[in-house]
Amino acid sequence: MHTDTERCVRAVRSKDARFDGWFFTAVLTTRIYCRPSCPVVPPKPRNMVFYPSAAACQQAGFRACKRCRPDTSPGSPEWDVRADAVARAMRLIRDGVVDREGVPGLAARLGYSTRQIERQLRAELGAGPLALARAQRAQTARVLIETTAMPMADIAFAAGFSSVRTFNETVREVFALAPGELRARATGPRAAPSPTPGVIALRLPYRTPLDPSNLFGHLAATAVPGVEEWRDGAYRRTLALPNGPGIVSLAPAAGHIACRLLLTDPRDLSHAISRCRWLLDLDADPVAVDEQLRADPLLAPLVDAAPGRRVPRTVDAAEFAVRAVLGQQVSTAAARTHAGRLVTAHGTPVEDPEGGLTHLFPAPGALAALDPEALALPRTRRTTLTTLVGALADGTLRLGLDTDWEEARTRLLALPGLGPWTVEAIAMRALGDPDAFLPTDLGVRRAAAGLGLPSTPAALTARAAAWRPWRAYAVQYLWATDSHPINHLPS
Repeated sequence: MHTDTERCVRAVRSKDARFDGWFFTAVLTTRIYCRPSCPVVPPKPRNMVFYPSAAACQQAGFRACKRCRPDTSPGSPEWDVRADAVARAMRLIRDGVVDREGVPGLAARLGYSTRQIERQLRAELGAGPLALARAQRAQTARVLIETTAMPMADIAFAAGFSSVRTFNETVREVFALAPGELRARATGPRAAPSPTPGVIALRLPYRTPLDPSNLFGHLAATAVPGVEEWRDGAYRRTLALPNGPGIVSLAPAAGHIACRLLLTDPRDLSHAISRCRWLLDLDADPVAVDEQLRADPLLAPLVDAAPGRRVPRTVDAAEFAVRAVLGQQVSTAAARTHAGRLVTAHGTPVEDPEGGLTHLFPAPGALAALDPEALALPRTRRTTLTTLVGALADGTLRLGLDTDWEEARTRLLALPGLGPWTVEAIAMRALGDPDAFLPTDLGVRRAAAGLGLPSTPAALTARAAAWRPWRAYAVQYLWATDSHPINHLPS
């Protein structure tokens, strides 16, 4: 969008928050860059240039605005809609892969050379992977400086910097203020130190509107005992992070998601934040989604009644694939029971000082040697589960942020016992494909019939062509017509 100057100027003049994260406005006279919704008087068009990322602005020598804080914008929704190499690279950078594995690790995951990845990212985003990762580290550092009481040295390593000196230099360069000055200028509420050591409290921003009912209702209703729970108005779960286990608590609040992270190692902070944002689909563009779905007169009343529905995702794609197989043709309660047994037998124990979580969900490697006869499942489903786990464990099947959606569908469908419903559910919630669709789902068909939409899979698929590329969100609106607990916030 940043190449459409006229459209960008209109967005800046109208201070349209819908475009925050889509592009950034750099002002030639002040050498400052802003988000489109910046409250200051817009500069003259001849003094504005537009960039696709905060990293590109910083690399061009612009500093972040102290009023609108463009570095804290929600991520561009474009990277969750696309499945090409650049979009997958951006999802991995957002997940901290460059900080952990470097540019060679990023390129290896995508199957490209480092030179190809550098060239593609620079062509589309105006910055290479190192600059993009640096901008993300700076953003994380600013959030911690302004909203927590953590010591600066701890913030430096939690944000992903290799040294305190690099942290200080980057903060000064990006924000034109020292870390201590940033903290002194902060006017918002700062989280009080937690009585539980290692807990970091944050606010996760999102684009409005957001309807939390189906989002948190789905996560709470399908929670696996020991791994997930709903407690004191928050969804809590364990996280398998690169440097040790963690626990997250997420609660809907006015204008943000309240996030509490208990980490074994603060270096996992950026990775944990990325997984939480992905889980709750916080970088989505609900206005664009709802506008497209509202064009169907039969869907419009559902969208108008509860705009801003998100797709509840997962923090681990392999975990969700296993749970999807366990949930085939059984009730939600039965699926939770089967998953809970696997967790008790094969999960890694964790300590939860603030709740009742007990285990990490077992990784594919831990499940690869399980005895099929010990599973209280029909024989065909045992075969499906063990084949899936084996493919995930040996790398034959890769599911994650770097996965090509269509390639994953092909590989999943080739496994015995995995039909279109399971594959599309995995594409929707594990891989994040916004156009995944479940025309054979009983709840979708029942809702469609009730609304006067076609209820046969073929006819419904034909009608849903007009909903693309947001059919996964249409599924959420259709499911919400039912009284099932997944559609309601728990008491």
